[in-house]
Amino acid sequence: MREKGSFLRLKWAIFCHVIDNWGDLGVCWRLACNLAERGQQVRLFVDNPEILQWMAPGGADGVEQLTWTTNQVPEAAIARKEQMDDVLIEAFGCKVPPDYLEEFARRTRRLGRSGTQWLNVEYLTAERYAQESHGLPSPVFHGPGAGLRKNFFYPGFVPETGGLLREPGLMDCRKNFRRDRWLRRQGIAWCGEMLISLFCYEPAALPLLMAQLASGPQPVLLLVCDGRGAQAARMALDQLAGSGSNLKLVFLPRLSQSEYDRLLWACDLNFVRGEDSLVRALWAGKALVWQAYEQTDKVHRSEEHTSELQSP
Repeated sequence: MREKGSFLRLKWAIFCHVIDNWGDLGVCWRLACNLAERGQQVRLFVDNPEILQWMAPGGADGVEQLTWTTNQVPEAAIARKEQMDDVLIEAFGCKVPPDYLEEFARRTRRLGRSGTQWLNVEYLTAERYAQESHGLPSPVFHGPGAGLRKNFFYPGFVPETGGLLREPGLMDCRKNFRRDRWLRRQGIAWCGEMLISLFCYEPAALPLLMAQLASGPQPVLLLVCDGRGAQAARMALDQLAGSGSNLKLVFLPRLSQSEYDRLLWACDLNFVRGEDSLVRALWAGKALVWQAYEQTDKVHRSEEHTSELQSP
């Protein structure tokens, strides 16, 4: 996407359904802020807005937050037709409410298909189908959006896909970052130990990893993010008796997105999971370990499936 001011200022609507420990909202909020920073007008519809109170305290200029349910959006969001959005983003197939979609379809028919855009933003993947499916149209035959067309947008690691989110100036902020100052502001006592961040699900190997770190030759400070991983780390901690004393754990409070970025910058190694934390760990430029989301059919463990992945 080009820099602020180099293209038309549009009105965007992003619909987000919060699932799986906030990852979907994390991506949508970064997208909304990125668009706003580039001069766009953004409305973010969220079905669990309380999460933004800690994920993005204070909000962001140019981003309006609205609450929706699976069946309805606020009446004020569609009451004035002249304020209807130019671009509709259906994040991760969350199913846009019919009352909003009816008005969006009416605007599209009035302006013509080129006057609006409907995008279905999919999950990040390195599989080949992202290249093959990125940008493909999907005609809508039923419901209030009948006659319209949405296009698939696949983020990815190669030019044939939609790319990855990165806000302007991020690399300069990282370059000027001082981890000793940030750690002091967080109240983290650091005496030169190796710093590792942990943001995970409930990996079966976590107790073994922690035991190896505890008995290893180098002191380690493990900074554990709040959520499912913190519960797993506490359980593993109970099993560490007699495993050595070179491991110290710090259980962090919930961090805003900007503070999570700085956590990744501060650490020597980052354990991450999901889409948003993976991309931010890549931008951090530090060593990382990514925990794949386990599939019920165990496809994430399939050697045949793994061999089809594209290297970043």
